[in-house]
Amino acid sequence: MTAITTDEKDRLDFDWQTTKRLAHYLTPNKTRIYWALFASLISAVANVVGPPIIGWAVDQGVHTQNLSVVGLGVFGYLATQGIGALAFRIQITLMAQAGQRAIQDLRDDLFSHIQHLSISFFAKYETGRLIARIINDVNTLREAITWAVVGTFRDLLSLIGVVITMLLINLPLTFVAFAVLVVLAFVANVWRVYARTTYLRVVETNSKLNAELAEAFNGVRVTQAFNRQAHNLGRFNTTFNERNRAANLRATLVASLFFPSIELIGGVATGLMIYVGGTLVLQQQLSIFTLLTFVLYIDQFFQPIRQLAQRYNLFQSVMAAGDKLFHLLDRPIEISDQPGADTLPRITGAVQFDHVNFRYDTEDEDAPVLHDVSLDVPAGTTVALVGHTGAGKSTMIKLIMRFHDVVDGTVKIDGVYVRNVAQTSLRSQMGVVLQETYLFSGTVMDNIRYGRLNATDEEVIEAAQAVGAHDFISALEKGYHTEVREGGSLLSQGQKQLLAFARALLADPRILILDEATSNIDTQTEKLIQTALARLLEGRTSFVIAHRLSTIVNSDLIVVMDHGRIIEQGSHLELLAKNGAYAGMYTMI
Repeated sequence: MTAITTDEKDRLDFDWQTTKRLAHYLTPNKTRIYWALFASLISAVANVVGPPIIGWAVDQGVHTQNLSVVGLGVFGYLATQGIGALAFRIQITLMAQAGQRAIQDLRDDLFSHIQHLSISFFAKYETGRLIARIINDVNTLREAITWAVVGTFRDLLSLIGVVITMLLINLPLTFVAFAVLVVLAFVANVWRVYARTTYLRVVETNSKLNAELAEAFNGVRVTQAFNRQAHNLGRFNTTFNERNRAANLRATLVASLFFPSIELIGGVATGLMIYVGGTLVLQQQLSIFTLLTFVLYIDQFFQPIRQLAQRYNLFQSVMAAGDKLFHLLDRPIEISDQPGADTLPRITGAVQFDHVNFRYDTEDEDAPVLHDVSLDVPAGTTVALVGHTGAGKSTMIKLIMRFHDVVDGTVKIDGVYVRNVAQTSLRSQMGVVLQETYLFSGTVMDNIRYGRLNATDEEVIEAAQAVGAHDFISALEKGYHTEVREGGSLLSQGQKQLLAFARALLADPRILILDEATSNIDTQTEKLIQTALARLLEGRTSFVIAHRLSTIVNSDLIVVMDHGRIIEQGSHLELLAKNGAYAGMYTMI
Protein backbone atom coordinates (compact mmCIF):
# COMPACT_ATOMS: atom_id res chain seq x y z
CA MET A 1 0.00 0.00 0.00
CA THR A 2 1.22 3.49 -0.81
CA ALA A 3 1.93 5.32 2.40
CA ILE A 4 0.92 8.92 2.93
CA THR A 5 4.10 10.76 3.84
CA THR A 6 4.45 13.84 6.01
CA ASP A 7 3.74 16.26 3.18
CA GLU A 8 0.45 14.48 2.49
CA LYS A 9 -1.09 15.07 5.90
CA ASP A 10 -4.05 17.40 5.61
CA ARG A 11 -4.37 20.70 7.38
CA LEU A 12 -8.05 21.46 7.69
CA ASP A 13 -7.90 24.31 10.17
CA PHE A 14 -7.85 27.90 9.00
CA ASP A 15 -4.38 28.91 7.89
CA TRP A 16 -3.92 32.60 7.27
CA GLN A 17 -0.64 32.07 5.43
CA THR A 18 -2.24 29.64 2.98
CA THR A 19 -5.18 32.00 2.54
CA LYS A 20 -2.89 34.92 1.70
CA ARG A 21 -1.00 32.88 -0.85
CA LEU A 22 -4.22 31.77 -2.50
CA ALA A 23 -5.40 35.37 -2.57
CA HIS A 24 -2.15 36.31 -4.32
CA TYR A 25 -3.30 34.40 -7.41
CA LEU A 26 -6.48 36.48 -7.47
CA THR A 27 -4.63 39.80 -7.39
CA PRO A 28 -4.36 40.19 -11.20
CA ASN A 29 -8.17 39.94 -11.32
CA LYS A 30 -8.95 42.20 -8.37
CA THR A 31 -11.08 44.53 -10.53
CA ARG A 32 -13.37 41.64 -11.45
CA ILE A 33 -13.51 40.57 -7.81
CA TYR A 34 -14.46 44.07 -6.64
CA TRP A 35 -17.29 44.17 -9.17
CA ALA A 36 -18.33 40.68 -8.12
CA LEU A 37 -18.45 41.81 -4.49
CA PHE A 38 -20.56 44.79 -5.48
CA ALA A 39 -22.89 42.49 -7.44
CA SER A 40 -23.18 40.21 -4.40
CA LEU A 41 -24.11 43.24 -2.29
CA ILE A 42 -26.90 44.14 -4.75
CA SER A 43 -28.09 40.53 -4.74
CA ALA A 44 -28.13 40.39 -0.93
CA VAL A 45 -30.05 43.68 -0.68
CA ALA A 46 -32.59 42.41 -3.22
CA ASN A 47 -33.17 39.31 -1.11
CA VAL A 48 -33.61 41.33 2.07
CA VAL A 49 -36.11 43.86 0.71
CA GLY A 50 -38.30 41.24 -0.96
CA PRO A 51 -40.32 39.97 2.06
CA PRO A 52 -41.31 43.45 3.35
CA ILE A 53 -42.66 44.30 -0.12
CA ILE A 54 -44.83 41.15 -0.17
CA GLY A 55 -45.92 41.76 3.43
CA TRP A 56 -46.89 45.33 2.66
CA ALA A 57 -48.76 44.31 -0.51
CA VAL A 58 -50.81 41.66 1.26
CA ASP A 59 -51.44 43.70 4.37
CA GLN A 60 -52.40 46.95 2.61
CA GLY A 61 -54.08 45.33 -0.37
CA VAL A 62 -56.25 43.01 1.71
CA HIS A 63 -56.94 45.67 4.33
CA THR A 64 -58.07 48.24 1.75
CA GLN A 65 -59.35 45.66 -0.73
CA ASN A 66 -57.26 47.43 -3.37
CA LEU A 67 -56.07 45.01 -6.06
CA SER A 68 -53.75 47.65 -7.56
CA VAL A 69 -51.77 47.73 -4.31
CA VAL A 70 -51.35 43.97 -4.49
CA GLY A 71 -50.28 44.24 -8.13
CA LEU A 72 -47.83 47.01 -7.30
CA GLY A 73 -46.34 44.89 -4.54
CA VAL A 74 -46.02 41.85 -6.79
CA PHE A 75 -44.38 44.01 -9.46
CA GLY A 76 -41.96 45.50 -6.91
CA TYR A 77 -41.12 42.03 -5.59
CA LEU A 78 -40.51 40.64 -9.07
CA ALA A 79 -38.39 43.65 -9.96
CA THR A 80 -36.17 43.26 -6.90
CA GLN A 81 -35.82 39.52 -7.48
CA GLY A 82 -34.95 40.14 -11.11
CA ILE A 83 -32.28 42.64 -10.13
CA GLY A 84 -30.98 40.18 -7.54
CA ALA A 85 -30.87 37.33 -10.08
CA LEU A 86 -29.03 39.52 -12.61
CA ALA A 87 -26.55 40.61 -9.97
CA PHE A 88 -26.04 36.99 -8.92
CA ARG A 89 -25.36 36.00 -12.54
CA ILE A 90 -22.83 38.82 -12.90
CA GLN A 91 -21.18 37.69 -9.67
CA ILE A 92 -20.84 34.09 -10.88
CA THR A 93 -19.56 35.14 -14.31
CA LEU A 94 -16.92 37.49 -12.93
CA MET A 95 -15.72 35.01 -10.30
CA ALA A 96 -15.58 32.22 -12.88
CA GLN A 97 -13.34 34.39 -15.05
CA ALA A 98 -11.14 35.34 -12.09
CA GLY A 99 -11.05 31.77 -10.84
CA GLN A 100 -10.06 30.23 -14.16
CA ARG A 101 -7.24 32.76 -14.58
CA ALA A 102 -5.99 32.10 -11.06
CA ILE A 103 -6.13 28.33 -11.61
CA GLN A 104 -4.25 28.66 -14.89
CA ASP A 105 -1.49 30.67 -13.19
CA LEU A 106 -1.30 28.23 -10.28
CA ARG A 107 -1.07 25.20 -12.58
CA ASP A 108 1.63 26.94 -14.64
CA ASP A 109 3.65 27.61 -11.49
CA LEU A 110 3.24 24.02 -10.31
CA PHE A 111 4.17 22.54 -13.68
CA SER A 112 7.22 24.77 -14.03
CA HIS A 113 8.41 24.10 -10.48
CA ILE A 114 7.94 20.33 -10.68
CA GLN A 115 9.92 20.16 -13.92
CA HIS A 116 12.91 21.76 -12.18
CA LEU A 117 12.88 19.54 -9.10
CA SER A 118 15.77 17.15 -8.69
CA ILE A 119 15.74 13.64 -10.11
CA SER A 120 15.76 12.23 -6.58
CA PHE A 121 12.38 13.88 -5.93
CA PHE A 122 10.69 11.83 -8.63
CA ALA A 123 12.15 8.65 -7.15
CA LYS A 124 10.26 9.35 -3.91
CA TYR A 125 7.05 11.06 -5.08
CA GLU A 126 4.56 8.87 -6.96
CA THR A 127 3.20 10.07 -10.28
CA GLY A 128 -0.37 9.50 -9.08
CA ARG A 129 0.11 11.89 -6.19
CA LEU A 130 1.53 14.57 -8.47
CA ILE A 131 -1.45 14.24 -10.79
CA ALA A 132 -3.79 14.43 -7.79
CA ARG A 133 -2.12 17.67 -6.72
CA ILE A 134 -2.28 19.36 -10.11
CA ILE A 135 -5.75 18.14 -11.10
CA ASN A 136 -7.87 17.31 -8.04
CA ASP A 137 -6.50 19.80 -5.53
CA VAL A 138 -6.36 22.64 -8.04
CA ASN A 139 -9.94 21.89 -9.10
CA THR A 140 -10.96 22.13 -5.45
CA LEU A 141 -9.51 25.64 -5.37
CA ARG A 142 -11.28 26.52 -8.62
CA GLU A 143 -14.62 25.51 -7.17
CA ALA A 144 -13.94 27.52 -4.03
CA ILE A 145 -12.91 30.63 -5.96
CA THR A 146 -15.84 30.45 -8.36
CA TRP A 147 -18.56 29.78 -5.80
CA ALA A 148 -17.40 30.15 -2.24
CA VAL A 149 -15.29 33.31 -2.03
CA VAL A 150 -17.87 35.89 -3.06
CA GLY A 151 -20.78 33.53 -2.32
CA THR A 152 -19.81 33.45 1.33
CA PHE A 153 -19.67 37.24 1.35
CA ARG A 154 -23.14 37.35 -0.20
CA ASP A 155 -24.56 34.88 2.34
CA LEU A 156 -23.08 36.79 5.26
CA LEU A 157 -24.51 40.06 3.94
CA SER A 158 -27.92 38.44 3.47
CA LEU A 159 -27.85 36.97 6.97
CA ILE A 160 -26.80 40.26 8.56
CA GLY A 161 -29.40 42.17 6.57
CA VAL A 162 -32.17 39.73 7.53
CA VAL A 163 -31.23 39.82 11.22
CA ILE A 164 -31.09 43.62 11.34
CA THR A 165 -34.42 43.94 9.52
CA MET A 166 -36.05 41.39 11.81
CA LEU A 167 -34.79 43.24 14.89
CA LEU A 168 -36.16 46.51 13.57
CA ILE A 169 -39.59 45.06 12.74
CA ASN A 170 -40.35 43.00 15.85
CA LEU A 171 -38.11 42.01 18.75
CA PRO A 172 -40.13 39.08 20.26
CA LEU A 173 -40.38 37.21 16.95
CA THR A 174 -36.67 37.77 16.37
CA PHE A 175 -35.93 36.11 19.71
CA VAL A 176 -37.95 33.10 18.58
CA ALA A 177 -35.73 32.80 15.52
CA PHE A 178 -32.59 33.19 17.65
CA ALA A 179 -33.75 30.48 20.06
CA VAL A 180 -33.89 28.04 17.18
CA LEU A 181 -30.49 29.30 16.06
CA VAL A 182 -28.96 28.10 19.35
CA VAL A 183 -30.12 24.55 18.58
CA LEU A 184 -28.77 24.88 15.06
CA ALA A 185 -25.38 26.02 16.36
CA PHE A 186 -25.17 22.98 18.64
CA VAL A 187 -26.05 20.58 15.80
CA ALA A 188 -23.54 22.29 13.49
CA ASN A 189 -20.75 22.00 16.03
CA VAL A 190 -21.35 18.27 16.52
CA TRP A 191 -21.47 17.78 12.76
CA ARG A 192 -18.23 19.75 12.30
CA VAL A 193 -16.27 17.25 14.38
CA TYR A 194 -17.55 14.26 12.42
CA ALA A 195 -17.21 16.07 9.10
CA ARG A 196 -13.55 16.82 9.77
CA THR A 197 -12.74 13.16 10.47
CA THR A 198 -14.67 11.81 7.50
CA TYR A 199 -13.24 14.35 5.09
CA LEU A 200 -9.68 13.53 6.16
CA ARG A 201 -10.39 9.90 5.39
CA VAL A 202 -11.81 10.74 1.95
CA VAL A 203 -8.74 12.80 1.01
CA GLU A 204 -6.38 10.10 2.25
CA THR A 205 -8.11 7.30 0.32
CA ASN A 206 -8.33 9.45 -2.83
CA SER A 207 -4.59 10.05 -2.73
CA LYS A 208 -3.82 6.37 -2.29
CA LEU A 209 -6.26 5.46 -5.07
CA ASN A 210 -4.57 7.85 -7.52
CA ALA A 211 -1.12 6.50 -6.69
CA GLU A 212 -2.28 2.91 -7.17
CA LEU A 213 -3.93 3.72 -10.51
CA ALA A 214 -0.79 5.39 -11.86
CA GLU A 215 1.39 2.47 -10.78
CA ALA A 216 -1.00 -0.13 -12.20
CA PHE A 217 -1.33 1.53 -15.61
CA ASN A 218 2.40 2.26 -15.92
CA GLY A 219 3.16 -1.38 -15.21
CA VAL A 220 0.38 -2.93 -17.29
CA ARG A 221 2.81 -4.80 -19.56
CA VAL A 222 4.44 -6.53 -16.62
CA THR A 223 1.00 -7.30 -15.22
CA GLN A 224 -0.10 -8.98 -18.43
CA ALA A 225 3.22 -10.77 -18.87
CA PHE A 226 2.85 -12.42 -15.45
CA ASN A 227 -0.93 -12.84 -15.76
CA ARG A 228 -1.54 -10.80 -12.61
CA GLN A 229 -4.74 -9.04 -13.73
CA ALA A 230 -6.99 -10.90 -11.30
CA HIS A 231 -4.60 -10.36 -8.41
CA ASN A 232 -4.27 -6.63 -9.19
CA LEU A 233 -8.04 -6.28 -9.49
CA GLY A 234 -8.51 -7.91 -6.10
CA ARG A 235 -5.85 -5.70 -4.54
CA PHE A 236 -7.29 -2.57 -6.16
CA ASN A 237 -10.86 -3.41 -5.17
CA THR A 238 -10.35 -4.46 -1.56
CA THR A 239 -7.39 -2.33 -0.55
CA PHE A 240 -8.03 0.92 -2.37
CA ASN A 241 -11.38 1.19 -4.16
CA GLU A 242 -13.42 -0.38 -1.37
CA ARG A 243 -11.83 1.85 1.27
CA ASN A 244 -12.41 4.89 -0.91
CA ARG A 245 -16.06 3.89 -1.37
CA ALA A 246 -16.49 3.36 2.37
CA ALA A 247 -14.91 6.74 3.15
CA ASN A 248 -17.16 8.54 0.67
CA LEU A 249 -20.25 6.72 1.93
CA ARG A 250 -19.33 7.74 5.48
CA ALA A 251 -18.99 11.35 4.36
CA THR A 252 -22.34 11.13 2.56
CA LEU A 253 -23.97 9.69 5.68
CA VAL A 254 -22.67 12.54 7.82
CA ALA A 255 -23.95 15.08 5.29
CA SER A 256 -27.31 13.29 4.99
CA LEU A 257 -27.80 13.57 8.74
CA PHE A 258 -26.83 17.21 9.00
CA PHE A 259 -28.57 18.97 6.12
CA PRO A 260 -32.00 17.38 6.65
CA SER A 261 -31.61 18.36 10.31
CA ILE A 262 -31.23 21.97 9.22
CA GLU A 263 -34.35 21.66 7.09
CA LEU A 264 -36.22 20.20 10.06
CA ILE A 265 -35.02 22.96 12.36
CA GLY A 266 -36.09 25.52 9.76
CA GLY A 267 -39.54 23.92 9.62
CA VAL A 268 -39.81 23.99 13.41
CA ALA A 269 -38.79 27.64 13.38
CA THR A 270 -41.51 28.44 10.82
CA GLY A 271 -44.10 26.59 12.90
CA LEU A 272 -43.11 28.44 16.07
CA MET A 273 -43.13 31.73 14.20
CA ILE A 274 -46.67 31.12 12.91
CA TYR A 275 -47.88 30.02 16.34
CA VAL A 276 -46.35 32.92 18.29
CA GLY A 277 -47.11 35.45 15.55
CA GLY A 278 -50.64 34.17 15.04
CA THR A 279 -51.31 34.49 18.76
CA LEU A 280 -50.07 38.07 18.71
CA VAL A 281 -52.19 38.85 15.62
CA LEU A 282 -55.30 37.50 17.33
CA GLN A 283 -54.46 39.66 20.33
CA GLN A 284 -54.09 42.58 17.92
CA GLN A 285 -50.50 43.06 19.07
CA LEU A 286 -49.08 42.26 15.66
CA SER A 287 -50.06 43.08 12.09
CA ILE A 288 -50.46 40.55 9.32
CA PHE A 289 -47.77 42.50 7.47
CA THR A 290 -45.25 41.78 10.21
CA LEU A 291 -46.21 38.11 10.57
CA LEU A 292 -46.05 37.46 6.85
CA THR A 293 -42.74 39.29 6.57
CA PHE A 294 -41.25 37.18 9.36
CA VAL A 295 -42.51 33.92 7.86
CA LEU A 296 -40.89 34.84 4.56
CA TYR A 297 -37.72 35.88 6.37
CA ILE A 298 -37.44 32.51 8.12
CA ASP A 299 -36.44 30.81 4.88
CA GLN A 300 -34.03 33.61 4.06
CA PHE A 301 -32.68 33.36 7.59
CA PHE A 302 -31.83 29.66 7.26
CA GLN A 303 -30.86 29.64 3.59
CA PRO A 304 -27.49 31.42 4.08
CA ILE A 305 -26.89 29.29 7.17
CA ARG A 306 -27.39 26.17 5.06
CA GLN A 307 -25.08 27.55 2.40
CA LEU A 308 -22.40 28.46 4.92
CA ALA A 309 -22.64 25.00 6.48
CA GLN A 310 -22.22 23.38 3.07
CA ARG A 311 -19.23 25.57 2.38
CA TYR A 312 -17.62 24.37 5.58
CA ASN A 313 -16.75 21.16 3.72
CA LEU A 314 -15.34 23.18 0.86
CA PHE A 315 -13.46 25.43 3.27
CA GLN A 316 -11.77 22.40 4.83
CA SER A 317 -10.89 20.95 1.44
CA VAL A 318 -9.43 24.31 0.36
CA MET A 319 -7.19 24.43 3.41
CA ALA A 320 -6.07 20.85 2.82
CA ALA A 321 -5.55 21.33 -0.92
CA GLY A 322 -3.84 24.69 -0.54
CA ASP A 323 -1.50 23.39 2.14
CA LYS A 324 -0.42 20.44 -0.03
CA LEU A 325 -0.02 22.56 -3.17
CA PHE A 326 2.11 25.17 -1.47
CA HIS A 327 4.09 22.47 0.28
CA LEU A 328 4.90 21.18 -3.20
CA LEU A 329 5.66 24.66 -4.52
CA ASP A 330 7.91 25.33 -1.51
CA ARG A 331 9.89 22.16 -1.98
CA PRO A 332 13.41 23.43 -2.61
CA ILE A 333 15.04 22.85 -5.98
CA GLU A 334 18.12 20.98 -4.81
CA ILE A 335 20.10 21.58 -7.98
CA SER A 336 19.82 25.26 -8.87
CA ASP A 337 21.97 27.83 -10.57
CA GLN A 338 24.16 29.90 -8.32
CA PRO A 339 23.49 33.65 -8.31
CA GLY A 340 25.17 35.18 -11.31
CA ALA A 341 25.99 31.80 -12.85
CA ASP A 342 27.95 32.14 -16.09
CA THR A 343 26.81 30.84 -19.45
CA LEU A 344 29.02 27.97 -20.51
CA PRO A 345 30.46 28.76 -23.95
CA ARG A 346 30.64 26.10 -26.64
CA ILE A 347 32.77 23.34 -25.19
CA THR A 348 35.28 20.95 -26.69
CA GLY A 349 34.19 18.24 -24.23
CA ALA A 350 37.14 17.68 -21.88
CA VAL A 351 35.82 16.20 -18.60
CA GLN A 352 37.67 15.97 -15.31
CA PHE A 353 36.74 14.27 -12.02
CA ASP A 354 39.01 15.49 -9.23
CA HIS A 355 38.83 13.40 -6.02
CA VAL A 356 35.04 13.18 -6.20
CA ASN A 357 33.03 11.75 -3.33
CA PHE A 358 29.26 11.37 -3.56
CA ARG A 359 26.43 9.76 -1.66
CA TYR A 360 22.71 9.90 -2.17
CA ASP A 361 20.44 11.33 0.49
CA THR A 362 20.08 8.17 2.56
CA GLU A 363 20.23 7.30 6.23
CA ASP A 364 23.48 5.38 5.71
CA GLU A 365 26.03 8.18 5.74
CA ASP A 366 28.88 5.66 5.61
CA ALA A 367 27.87 4.20 2.24
CA PRO A 368 29.24 6.53 -0.45
CA VAL A 369 28.30 5.77 -4.05
CA LEU A 370 31.55 7.26 -5.33
CA HIS A 371 34.74 7.31 -3.29
CA ASP A 372 37.74 9.46 -4.24
CA VAL A 373 37.14 9.21 -8.00
CA SER A 374 39.63 10.99 -10.25
CA LEU A 375 39.45 10.77 -14.02
CA ASP A 376 40.74 12.90 -16.90
CA VAL A 377 38.89 12.57 -20.20
CA PRO A 378 40.37 14.56 -23.12
CA ALA A 379 37.96 16.12 -25.59
CA GLY A 380 36.76 13.75 -28.30
CA THR A 381 37.45 10.62 -26.24
CA THR A 382 35.04 7.70 -26.17
CA VAL A 383 34.92 6.43 -22.60
CA ALA A 384 33.30 3.14 -21.62
CA LEU A 385 32.23 2.69 -17.99
CA VAL A 386 31.98 -0.95 -16.94
CA GLY A 387 31.39 -2.74 -13.68
CA HIS A 388 28.76 -4.58 -11.73
CA THR A 389 25.34 -3.11 -10.96
CA GLY A 390 25.67 -0.39 -8.33
CA ALA A 391 29.34 0.25 -9.05
CA GLY A 392 28.64 3.97 -9.63
CA LYS A 393 28.65 4.18 -13.45
CA SER A 394 25.29 5.96 -13.85
CA THR A 395 26.10 8.22 -10.92
CA MET A 396 29.17 9.55 -12.73
CA ILE A 397 26.98 10.38 -15.73
CA LYS A 398 24.48 12.20 -13.49
CA LEU A 399 27.28 14.27 -11.97
CA ILE A 400 28.54 15.28 -15.42
CA MET A 401 25.05 16.48 -16.33
CA ARG A 402 24.72 17.97 -12.85
CA PHE A 403 21.59 16.08 -11.89
CA HIS A 404 23.31 15.90 -8.50
CA ASP A 405 26.13 17.84 -6.85
CA VAL A 406 29.24 16.20 -5.50
CA VAL A 407 29.82 15.94 -1.76
CA ASP A 408 33.58 16.51 -2.08
CA GLY A 409 35.85 17.22 -5.01
CA THR A 410 34.95 18.78 -8.33
CA VAL A 411 33.59 17.88 -11.76
CA LYS A 412 34.87 20.16 -14.51
CA ILE A 413 34.16 20.49 -18.21
CA ASP A 414 36.82 22.28 -20.23
CA GLY A 415 38.30 23.28 -16.88
CA VAL A 416 35.09 24.98 -15.72
CA TYR A 417 33.42 23.78 -12.52
CA VAL A 418 29.91 22.63 -13.50
CA ARG A 419 28.38 24.24 -10.39
CA ASN A 420 29.49 27.69 -11.60
CA VAL A 421 27.58 27.66 -14.90
CA ALA A 422 23.90 27.82 -15.82
CA GLN A 423 22.38 24.36 -16.16
CA THR A 424 20.68 25.19 -19.46
CA SER A 425 24.00 26.16 -21.06
CA LEU A 426 25.55 22.95 -19.71
CA ARG A 427 22.87 20.42 -20.69
CA SER A 428 22.12 22.06 -24.03
CA GLN A 429 25.56 20.82 -25.13
CA MET A 430 24.86 17.24 -24.09
CA GLY A 431 22.90 14.44 -25.65
CA VAL A 432 21.72 11.37 -23.80
CA VAL A 433 20.20 8.03 -24.74
CA LEU A 434 18.88 5.94 -21.87
CA GLN A 435 18.10 2.26 -21.63
CA GLU A 436 14.36 2.95 -21.43
CA THR A 437 13.40 5.28 -24.26
CA TYR A 438 10.48 7.60 -23.67
CA LEU A 439 8.60 8.87 -26.68
CA PHE A 440 6.13 11.71 -26.41
CA SER A 441 2.75 11.82 -28.10
CA GLY A 442 3.10 13.21 -31.60
CA THR A 443 4.73 12.16 -34.84
CA VAL A 444 8.04 10.40 -35.41
CA MET A 445 9.47 13.67 -36.68
CA ASP A 446 8.26 15.55 -33.59
CA ASN A 447 10.04 13.05 -31.34
CA ILE A 448 13.33 13.26 -33.22
CA ARG A 449 13.09 17.06 -33.37
CA TYR A 450 12.71 17.11 -29.55
CA GLY A 451 16.52 17.14 -29.48
CA ARG A 452 16.58 20.45 -31.38
CA LEU A 453 13.23 22.15 -31.85
CA ASN A 454 14.38 24.48 -34.64
CA ALA A 455 15.75 21.67 -36.82
CA THR A 456 14.47 21.45 -40.38
CA ASP A 457 12.77 18.37 -41.79
CA GLU A 458 15.90 17.65 -43.84
CA GLU A 459 18.08 17.72 -40.72
CA VAL A 460 15.68 15.36 -38.93
CA ILE A 461 15.82 12.91 -41.83
CA GLU A 462 19.62 13.19 -42.01
CA ALA A 463 19.91 12.30 -38.30
CA ALA A 464 17.59 9.31 -38.78
CA GLN A 465 19.64 8.12 -41.74
CA ALA A 466 22.85 8.45 -39.74
CA VAL A 467 21.65 6.00 -37.07
CA GLY A 468 19.98 3.60 -39.49
CA ALA A 469 16.39 4.53 -38.60
CA HIS A 470 15.35 5.95 -41.96
CA ASP A 471 14.36 2.66 -43.57
CA PHE A 472 11.90 1.53 -40.90
CA ILE A 473 10.49 5.05 -40.54
CA SER A 474 9.87 5.26 -44.28
CA ALA A 475 8.04 1.91 -44.11
CA LEU A 476 5.53 3.30 -41.58
CA GLU A 477 2.06 4.25 -42.81
CA LYS A 478 2.77 7.99 -42.92
CA GLY A 479 6.54 7.87 -42.72
CA TYR A 480 7.99 10.60 -40.54
CA HIS A 481 4.51 11.97 -39.93
CA THR A 482 3.22 8.76 -38.34
CA GLU A 483 1.77 9.18 -34.85
CA VAL A 484 3.80 7.09 -32.40
CA ARG A 485 0.91 6.91 -29.90
CA GLU A 486 1.32 7.03 -26.14
CA GLY A 487 4.74 5.79 -25.03
CA GLY A 488 5.58 4.75 -28.59
CA SER A 489 3.36 1.66 -28.46
CA LEU A 490 3.38 1.50 -32.25
CA LEU A 491 7.13 0.76 -32.33
CA SER A 492 9.36 -2.03 -31.12
CA GLN A 493 11.91 -1.48 -28.38
CA GLY A 494 14.73 -1.44 -30.90
CA GLN A 495 12.94 1.06 -33.13
CA LYS A 496 12.27 3.36 -30.20
CA GLN A 497 15.93 3.16 -29.26
CA LEU A 498 16.97 4.15 -32.77
CA LEU A 499 14.70 7.18 -32.57
CA ALA A 500 16.37 8.10 -29.29
CA PHE A 501 19.75 7.93 -31.05
CA ALA A 502 18.48 10.18 -33.81
CA ARG A 503 17.04 12.60 -31.25
CA ALA A 504 20.33 12.86 -29.36
CA LEU A 505 22.46 13.19 -32.49
CA LEU A 506 20.23 15.86 -33.99
CA ALA A 507 20.98 18.02 -30.96
CA ASP A 508 24.65 18.01 -32.14
CA PRO A 509 25.96 17.54 -28.59
CA ARG A 510 29.58 18.06 -27.61
CA ILE A 511 29.21 15.31 -25.01
CA LEU A 512 27.14 12.25 -25.88
CA ILE A 513 25.99 9.83 -23.18
CA LEU A 514 24.81 6.31 -23.93
CA ASP A 515 23.47 4.63 -20.81
CA GLU A 516 22.84 0.98 -21.73
CA ALA A 517 21.58 2.45 -24.99
CA THR A 518 22.05 -0.71 -27.03
CA SER A 519 20.57 -3.14 -24.50
CA ASN A 520 17.19 -3.22 -26.26
CA ILE A 521 18.61 -3.54 -29.77
CA ASP A 522 19.06 -6.91 -31.41
CA THR A 523 22.40 -7.98 -32.83
CA GLN A 524 21.42 -7.22 -36.43
CA THR A 525 20.22 -3.71 -35.54
CA GLU A 526 23.28 -3.15 -33.38
CA LYS A 527 25.57 -3.92 -36.31
CA LEU A 528 23.51 -1.54 -38.43
CA ILE A 529 24.21 1.45 -36.19
CA GLN A 530 27.83 0.70 -35.27
CA THR A 531 29.26 2.29 -38.42
CA ALA A 532 26.98 5.32 -38.11
CA LEU A 533 27.82 5.75 -34.43
CA ALA A 534 31.56 5.52 -35.08
CA ARG A 535 31.29 8.28 -37.68
CA LEU A 536 28.97 10.49 -35.66
CA LEU A 537 30.87 10.10 -32.38
CA GLU A 538 34.05 11.24 -34.03
CA GLY A 539 35.12 14.57 -32.56
CA ARG A 540 32.71 14.28 -29.63
CA THR A 541 33.35 13.21 -26.10
CA SER A 542 31.17 10.21 -25.37
CA PHE A 543 30.46 8.16 -22.27
CA VAL A 544 29.14 4.66 -22.86
CA ILE A 545 27.70 2.45 -20.13
CA ALA A 546 27.24 -1.13 -21.28
CA HIS A 547 27.12 -4.56 -19.73
CA ARG A 548 27.82 -6.21 -23.08
CA LEU A 549 31.56 -5.70 -23.28
CA SER A 550 31.58 -6.62 -26.96
CA THR A 551 29.99 -3.23 -27.70
CA ILE A 552 32.77 -1.16 -26.12
CA VAL A 553 35.99 -2.91 -27.17
CA ASN A 554 36.80 -0.07 -29.59
CA SER A 555 36.46 2.65 -26.96
CA ASP A 556 39.43 4.95 -26.48
CA LEU A 557 39.29 4.49 -22.72
CA ILE A 558 37.64 1.79 -20.63
CA VAL A 559 37.08 2.60 -16.95
CA VAL A 560 36.41 -0.34 -14.65
CA MET A 561 34.49 0.50 -11.48
CA ASP A 562 33.82 -1.46 -8.32
CA HIS A 563 31.85 -0.21 -5.30
CA GLY A 564 32.27 3.45 -6.24
CA ARG A 565 36.00 3.27 -7.01
CA ILE A 566 37.95 3.20 -10.26
CA ILE A 567 40.02 0.04 -10.09
CA GLU A 568 41.30 -0.08 -13.67
CA GLN A 569 41.45 2.11 -16.74
CA GLY A 570 42.97 1.83 -20.18
CA SER A 571 42.22 0.57 -23.67
CA HIS A 572 40.76 -2.86 -24.34
CA LEU A 573 44.12 -4.39 -25.19
CA GLU A 574 45.88 -2.71 -22.27
CA LEU A 575 43.35 -4.03 -19.78
CA LEU A 576 43.49 -7.52 -21.23
CA ALA A 577 47.27 -7.42 -20.87
CA LYS A 578 46.92 -6.55 -17.18
CA ASN A 579 44.90 -9.74 -16.68
CA GLY A 580 42.89 -8.01 -13.96
CA ALA A 581 39.20 -7.41 -13.29
CA TYR A 582 38.35 -6.38 -16.85
CA ALA A 583 40.12 -9.38 -18.33
CA GLY A 584 38.12 -11.60 -15.99
CA MET A 585 34.83 -10.03 -17.05
CA TYR A 586 35.74 -10.20 -20.75
CA THR A 587 36.67 -13.87 -20.67
CA MET A 588 33.24 -14.64 -19.20
CA ILE A 589 31.45 -13.38 -22.32
